Amino acid sequence: MRASLTPREIVSELDRYIVGQTAAKRAVAIALRNRWRRQQVVGELKDDITPKNIILIGPTGVGKTEIARRLAKLAGSPFVKVEASKFTEVGYVGRDVESMVRDLVEAAIALVRDEELVRVKEKAAEAAEDRLAELLKNSTGKSPFSLSSNAAAPRLTESDREKLRAQLRAGTLDDETVEVEVQDSNLTFLRNFSGQGLEEVGVNLQDLFKGFPGQSRTRKRKAKVPEALKLLEAEEAAKLIDQDRVNREALKRAENDGIVFLDEIDKIASRDGSKGGGGPDVSREGVQRDLLPIVEGSTITTKYGPVKTDHVLFIAAGAFHVSKPSDLIPELQGRFPIRVELDALSGADLVRILKEPRNSLLKQYTALLATEGVSLTIEDPAVDELARLAQLVNERSQNIGARRLHTILERLLEEVSFAASDGGQKAVTIDVAFVRERLASLVKDEDLSRYIL
Repeated sequence: MRASLTPREIVSELDRYIVGQTAAKRAVAIALRNRWRRQQVVGELKDDITPKNIILIGPTGVGKTEIARRLAKLAGSPFVKVEASKFTEVGYVGRDVESMVRDLVEAAIALVRDEELVRVKEKAAEAAEDRLAELLKNSTGKSPFSLSSNAAAPRLTESDREKLRAQLRAGTLDDETVEVEVQDSNLTFLRNFSGQGLEEVGVNLQDLFKGFPGQSRTRKRKAKVPEALKLLEAEEAAKLIDQDRVNREALKRAENDGIVFLDEIDKIASRDGSKGGGGPDVSREGVQRDLLPIVEGSTITTKYGPVKTDHVLFIAAGAFHVSKPSDLIPELQGRFPIRVELDALSGADLVRILKEPRNSLLKQYTALLATEGVSLTIEDPAVDELARLAQLVNERSQNIGARRLHTILERLLEEVSFAASDGGQKAVTIDVAFVRERLASLVKDEDLSRYIL
């Protein structure tokens, strides 16, 4: 985790992508910084300091998921998002809740492996160029050095290898075709064959059968030089990475830095405070009780080894329109001591969302149309009008927050996007009149707006 990030800096970084919601940003910033603080504690007390899990309460489209996702990316932490409601679909009570921890470990494996690939990239590229040089030397086609295609021909000299590397990097050999060996597997039919029981004991069928005779082999494939170079780089990088070390580091990272985002937690709360009822409420309470030991801290078996969840940070989120946090079972409530209410978005917030974030929708559409040579300009009064209309539609139909802006902008720029490839108008300016003309039907027809997300 990046030790240099203070809570103030974390909030500042989140502000670059998410508008408003200061209370939620401060809560997650403190939780993230406390992780670093715990690592600095010396002695037995370190193990007793557990994360203070958070519940984010607010309507859809106000930034709950984005706050958690950006926080994990900022800290370089393994992150997994799960829908709490899906566990009610597994059975009468949810029995698959441990899968979220296994998904977290897989995310950690991918994270650490990507870091290792960056570390060995230069060495892998050099090794791949050496192998490709030998393949080009033995190619049946025209060799850059007019060498024999005989596999027993003498190896390239260092000077010839350097010349060939220079040509590879300059792209002069991109049209050459070579034959490379790539890994092949007959285990495709096993990839979709995963039983819940097998997952629970950590058995991986592909790993189990990998060592069987004839199950792991290579096959020859013809490819152009650029593609062949990528294949060889990936193979050489895999050789340079110690997978056992990656697994150990990933388990450690998942245990100490992992973040699990439990969305729609309100969907597993008993409705209107009903306790001991039948039907769906029993299933919802069953899921809560299955979640409880994981959130409290337990050891989950994975195919990479046991994982302790004592120091995993759980961030739950829900709209809580029908139920409320107090409808959760008391034991689970106690494991989420921090509750933050997110504000509904106002028209001014929608204006800021359109203009301020680094990845704002206006910047995205401008970049997309720029690939077709179209310069898109949206005047400030037009942006204000877009936000006003989005707010109006939210009030008349279902309030889906900032997601309404996707609908509004897609409708606004439909004709521009459709005609952008035709080579016509290369400069498009959006003003208030254009906005009102394009969106008049969407706003006036309330019946129609009900069916548009």
